Amino acid sequence: TASVVRSRGRDLVLTAAHCLEGQAQLSFAPGYRDGRAPYGFWDVQGVFLPEGWKRDQDEDSDVAFAVLATRDGEEVEDAVGGANAFAAHRATGATAVTVTGYPGSVDSPVTCTDKPTAYSRTQQRVECPAFAGGTSGSPWVNGDGQVVGVLGGHEQGGTTPDVSYSVVLGAEAAALRRAAVR
Repeated sequence: TASVVRSRGRDLVLTAAHCLEGQAQLSFAPGYRDGRAPYGFWDVQGVFLPEGWKRDQDEDSDVAFAVLATRDGEEVEDAVGGANAFAAHRATGATAVTVTGYPGSVDSPVTCTDKPTAYSRTQQRVECPAFAGGTSGSPWVNGDGQVVGVLGGHEQGGTTPDVSYSVVLGAEAAALRRAAVR
């Protein structure tokens, strides 16, 4: 799972680092549901992983960006009609978040809204049922349409489908976004 996030190039998605690492050829299907990809498939042309993840798969660095190729002369953000803002340095639990993911076992997304809590200084958690395998990379979107987390981090997002984790998006994630936008 991934989320289109605003960028100058209108071609950026955010996900968990463990979703992108070691993958040879990837594509993204925004809005995938019931076996259909209403916006088509978009090829990944560049992957941006943080040094902490590349060095030793540090769970505090489990966030990544992918730049998507233009498709039929159009950028993904234009095709889907917009994108979420990326917001680092937000206080955990300041507002509720809506998490939407695509479990590998079903063709429809699962969604949950709840208020995250701190798991540690660098990790946050949220209680949402049915977030099984395939939901890694799911965006945590606050009421202002800002992505303030991404399902991953501790235990690569969690070991049960009812509690999910995210890196607290800070300086490393913000720097990674700047690099991806360039």
